[in-house]
Amino acid sequence: MYPSVNNTLNEIKEILTKRNIKLSCAESCTGGLISSYLTDVDGASKFIEINFVTYAIEAKMRFLQVPVKIIEDFGVVSKETAYFMAKGLLKYSGISISTTGYLGPEGGDEINPIGTVYFGFAYKDKIKVTKYISNKTSRKEIKVDMTEFILKEFLTFLKELFG
Repeated sequence: MYPSVNNTLNEIKEILTKRNIKLSCAESCTGGLISSYLTDVDGASKFIEINFVTYAIEAKMRFLQVPVKIIEDFGVVSKETAYFMAKGLLKYSGISISTTGYLGPEGGDEINPIGTVYFGFAYKDKIKVTKYISNKTSRKEIKVDMTEFILKEFLTFLKELFG
């Protein structure tokens, strides 16, 4: 399947199914690749609830209740937007993953260059947002790098929550 994250995916499945927790994802820059990796796992229906590709700003506001003021004040690619995306997903499931970033070749700036992703994880009242900058160069390579990094970080988040 995905040699660099097969064990990660199986551990995510094990933790979530053991606790009967369903996961939802809202992906912007990763374009559904996290969802694809997760749903390639046998038995994914036992731990996946609903996944969105919220590429448009309007989708982030409509489905995830990201306040327009947050996007206006901080930008669509920001820790604040990732935070509200992850939080908004909790109305659909018990735990969530959100992503927003720049794949290039356009977009990005000095603070958030091409390859930047903000990703959020939310469970009950615990929300964690992290920034990662990929060193890959093509859109596809950046997307794969982001996806695999985020999945490994999500497993760490689960282990911090549940031991």
